[in-house]
Amino acid sequence: MNYMEQFEEWLSNPYFDNKTKEELKNIADDENEIKERFYKELEFGTAGLRGIIGAGTNRMNIYTVRKATQGLANYIIDRGFADKGVAIAYDSRRMSPEFANETALCLAANGVKAYVFESLRPTPELSYAVRKLGCIAGVNITASHNPPEYNGYKVYWEDGAQITPPHDKGIMDEVQKVTVYSTMKTMSLDAAKEAGLYVTIGADIDDAYIEELKKQVIHWDSIKEVGKDIKIVYSPLHGTGNIPARRVLAELGFENVYVVKEQELPDGEFPTVSYPNPESEEAFLLGLKLAKEVDADLILATDPDADRLGVYVKDSKTGEYKVLTGNMSGCLLAEYEISQREAVNGSLPEDGAVIASIVSSCMAGAIADSYGLDFIQVLTGFKYIGQQILAFEQSGKGTYLFGFEESYGCLIGTHARDKDAIVATMALCEAAAYYKTQGKTLWDAMIDMYEKYGYYKEDIKSITLKGIEGLAKIQEILETLRNEPPVEIAGNKVLKARDYKADTIKDMVTGEVTPTGLPASNVLYYNLPDDAWVCVRPSGTEPKVKFYYGVKGISLEDAEKKSVAMGEEILAMIDKML
Repeated sequence: MNYMEQFEEWLSNPYFDNKTKEELKNIADDENEIKERFYKELEFGTAGLRGIIGAGTNRMNIYTVRKATQGLANYIIDRGFADKGVAIAYDSRRMSPEFANETALCLAANGVKAYVFESLRPTPELSYAVRKLGCIAGVNITASHNPPEYNGYKVYWEDGAQITPPHDKGIMDEVQKVTVYSTMKTMSLDAAKEAGLYVTIGADIDDAYIEELKKQVIHWDSIKEVGKDIKIVYSPLHGTGNIPARRVLAELGFENVYVVKEQELPDGEFPTVSYPNPESEEAFLLGLKLAKEVDADLILATDPDADRLGVYVKDSKTGEYKVLTGNMSGCLLAEYEISQREAVNGSLPEDGAVIASIVSSCMAGAIADSYGLDFIQVLTGFKYIGQQILAFEQSGKGTYLFGFEESYGCLIGTHARDKDAIVATMALCEAAAYYKTQGKTLWDAMIDMYEKYGYYKEDIKSITLKGIEGLAKIQEILETLRNEPPVEIAGNKVLKARDYKADTIKDMVTGEVTPTGLPASNVLYYNLPDDAWVCVRPSGTEPKVKFYYGVKGISLEDAEKKSVAMGEEILAMIDKML
């Protein structure tokens, strides 16, 4: 059926409820809107679903959620795992409780037990719960840091990480086979509970999760000595982080935690920000105001599903609050965790490893090298870091010490297999206490690290291209660069050109071609002299094409100058392709 026929089907078929039909009647005179909603099925990708909430095949609604769940249930049943169950969590977004409930009832109707959190919970706790409960899979209803009109559906496998091969493709194939909406199963909540297929979970998992986080503390002594003196401003950005973040800090002994009241309560409209992303300056405006009032040492903000952490730290010499990018906070935590574990234990595991995504700071590799650790690069997506942890466990070779992505996410410990902003919040506050006992701030520690490894600086330029035409243009940009790779960027000669879709690394000097060794992905990467680089990839969650880049300087000013020049060159390159 074409998009108009699909539209008419949803209006006339008694399977779809009256609320859905009323919404569609309101757009009956807008053919472009009808086309956008029905020209395709909302794609179930390698991480699940993400899209704008609304009626239609290309929108997030109870029917597209049910379709995804029916495909997931079919995959689980076909492999004989129905008895292991599925854990389900959700965040504060519009329709999140409804989508979680729909997921649980579809699973139950298929004979698969659903373990549903009693109220909103962070993404990392869902990851933890999958393994704690011995589930075959997990589903989290969240669109992470996307604008309010979005929601999503993330699928996890039994190791607690988001699905990777072969399960991602297997589940996608099963979802695609579900072509008739009226064939999808569901049942009433009462019937599901009576059958023992709908189980509510909550405090028991919360308590066990918090205890796992506390096991990661290295310097209880430092917290005991100065924890009561450190002032912390925290914002959950209207999301799931409020209760667990405050709880773990209180149980560690941090007494001065000031919560941004305007952003404390869950609210899917995100009224204080247009974009609930801790990468955004806007997200910190209220936190910075409060920090100045209470003279805070650091300001922390978690995104709505609490897997990403944004950070500002005070420079005691100037009184300014300095923003830490995801690369900066990731490297700062990596240095702290690795150096202090070595200091406390006397050594590090011989097979210890640091893992980072290919678009993360090259400083991560420098840190790993300085401690004699393996440095492993993976594709963007924390599931690939989780995949490495699983491989270590299965092979008995390799010890996970730290992993992070530039997109403000890291994992300390292996209790979860996804980014965990709650454990990162805890660890940064612990690090602040430790450095305070050394007469230093977190900003001082950051500068020490730059002096040790070099002044690395990273940034991103991106363009948003919405709709059908935008998607086509994004692909055109990638293909243009793929077919005509640049030989120079911002005056820097391209040394190697990596094409992860073609699995090739081409030496631009010798012409030699070698494999990337990573899964196929629509990503291009250019190595430049002195640890500089540029990477191009389409966003997996938004209608954007992103240009990541990094440079290395001899001072903050030098690194900034090089970064600005690189950014200007990239913008000029983008303009030529539009």
